Amino acid sequence: MGYYNEHYPPNPHRKRRNSWLPLFLGVVIGVLVMAIAVPRVKEMGTAINSDVTNQKSAEEQLVSLDISTRITEVVEVVSPTVVGITNLQHRGDFFEQQQESEAGTGSGVIYKKDSRYAYVVTNHHVIEGADDIEVLLNDDTVLEAELLGNDLFSDLAVLRIDGEKVDRTIEMGSTESLKVGEPVIAIGNPLGHMFSGSVTQGIVSGLQRTIPQDYNLDGRADWQAEVIQTDAAINPGNSGGALINMDAQLIGINSMKINEEAVEGIGFSIPIDTARPIIDELEKTGQVRRPYLGVEIYSLDEIPRLEWAETLNLPNDVNGGVYVWSIEERSPAALAGLDRLDVITHLDGKEIMNMIDLRKILYQEKEIGDEIEITYYRDGERKNTTLVLDVQR
Repeated sequence: MGYYNEHYPPNPHRKRRNSWLPLFLGVVIGVLVMAIAVPRVKEMGTAINSDVTNQKSAEEQLVSLDISTRITEVVEVVSPTVVGITNLQHRGDFFEQQQESEAGTGSGVIYKKDSRYAYVVTNHHVIEGADDIEVLLNDDTVLEAELLGNDLFSDLAVLRIDGEKVDRTIEMGSTESLKVGEPVIAIGNPLGHMFSGSVTQGIVSGLQRTIPQDYNLDGRADWQAEVIQTDAAINPGNSGGALINMDAQLIGINSMKINEEAVEGIGFSIPIDTARPIIDELEKTGQVRRPYLGVEIYSLDEIPRLEWAETLNLPNDVNGGVYVWSIEERSPAALAGLDRLDVITHLDGKEIMNMIDLRKILYQEKEIGDEIEITYYRDGERKNTTLVLDVQR
């Protein structure tokens, strides 16, 4: 018994199926699908990319808008507290008649107000030598100002004006958490009152910068001012104006800039954390009470090296210090036994190379009433003494 088709010849009338037809139809259908789908996919991709681009553009525009809006808000809050300062001085004409003339202008900041007065902080150099001082408010009101006190070393001064016309005071900030790169705004009166209330924007370029100050114009530094560096434009007339953070808080009193042709965008501001205790003291007492020794001193580097050995008899291992030129009677230095031409090299074990080093320790690290150890040389012999710091009377 065999299978159904075994040994039978094929049927000549049976139709054979075409094996190429399904393949052909598959190719055709595939081409049609690709022709329809690919443009659609591209269109969808373009739409998605367009949406992403538009979203990024919208976000960038929103960020830019937020920053610009914040600046305008800060300026609106702070501008009424920034004032113009006019330094008026009496001058005699040909017939010796006294006339009052404008000796200079600057800026100031209203930081406090009580029931009668408003208080303005500005720079010492803005009001230096003034016989009268005027304050120009944001609404162009001019008020006479009373000088409560000023300080050379901090370059700060405090004025008092009638508080009736003053509606707003600035909020004090802090420089403790200030960071390099943080955005700041400077407001003041560059080039006089014609440009009063000018606003410039920048960043904090540096912290704890030290700038040498030559007060007596003898070509030698008398002090090192610690300042904030900023690239916000600070020009003549901006002195005493406000350096503001983005919270509309006062973080510095604009003081100076490097005014050289090859230098651009380097301005300096007195940190508010340094200024605040001095402002309070000037307001209350009219002066800054600092410890003093009662001596007239000069840096060793102001005299030839030959004098170090021949006149002062200093050993070769002494590389710096200050020498005593004169001593006030009954001063701390006199009571401690110091004498003319003594050379001070250390205070409480800290090396003194010049007057700046000595002043920095006395003014920033010591208080009135502190006992301090002084190391000095007299006729080549190293000596030590102690004294109690007093206040200049």
